[in-house]
Formats: sequence, structure tokens, C-alpha cells
Amino acid sequence: MTDSSPRPLAVFDLDHTLADTAHRQRFLERRPKDWDAFFAAAPQDPPLARGVALLHRWARECEIVYLTGRPERCRRATLDRLAAHGLPEGRVHMRRDDDRRPARRTKLEVLRRPAGRREIRVLVDDGELVCADAERAGFPVVRARWAAPSASLRAAQEKEGRT
Repeated sequence: MTDSSPRPLAVFDLDHTLADTAHRQRFLERRPKDWDAFFAAAPQDPPLARGVALLHRWARECEIVYLTGRPERCRRATLDRLAAHGLPEGRVHMRRDDDRRPARRTKLEVLRRPAGRREIRVLVDDGELVCADAERAGFPVVRARWAAPSASLRAAQEKEGRT
């Protein structure tokens, strides 16, 4: 790689990878689920130290891209929180507000966009199905397993197309 060529990409998920969502998962355990409260509480997510350390390590050699299933309506609060935690700048890909497809489909779509033009050095994500599909598509993956497993968050990602 020469100095004029673009840096490779390191792609990071947010919820349960860089941000600890445990305090707001209670909104997903109710019937009916309170999605507005779940996303409204996201700015209070504490950072996950292992994910943040990995992010900073990859930022030394890669351009950072954030790939989240959060809806687009959360963009301002998400950007503010990334900045407040001193996380590296990077493009943020979010789900359309009306998109309820599984995370593995929406995220793989985004991963494939730059793949022909830019090297994706790593995807870091907590979603097992996201990671498995990304690996099958040939992307290098690090599974974010440093947060406590959450059945409600997993269902939100894969069955309800919400995060």
C-alpha cells in the first residue's frame, strides 16, 4: 500500500460491542416492547472497555467505519455519544427507520458496498449470525463476546430487525 492509496477499513458495531446496553434492555423485556425508550436511553450507554481498546488499536492502521442496526432517527445522539467518549471519527451506517430486516442482511449489504474498492481488514460485531454470514462472504471477523449475552438483544437484531 502506498501513501496515496486509501487505508483499509475496520468496521465496528456499536450496541453490545462498543456500548453496554444492559441498562436499557429492560425495555425489550416488556410486552409490548418499548422501542422508543430503548433507543432514547442509548446516550447513557457506558463504553465497553475491551471493545473501545480494540477500536483504538485498529484505528492506528485503518479508517474506522461504524455499522449499527440503530435506526437513522438516532443519528444525532449516536454521533454525540461517539464524540463524548473520544472515539475515532468515522462514517456511521445506520438502519433506515422503516427497515425491519435481520441485522445479518442489512449489515452484509453495507459490507459489500465498499468491498470492491476498499479492503475491509476486520468486522467487529456481537451478532453471531452477522459474524457467521460475514465470514461466509469472506470478511475477517472478530466476535465481540465481552458483554453478557442477551436474548432480548439477539431477538431485536435477528427476528425483529430493530438494532
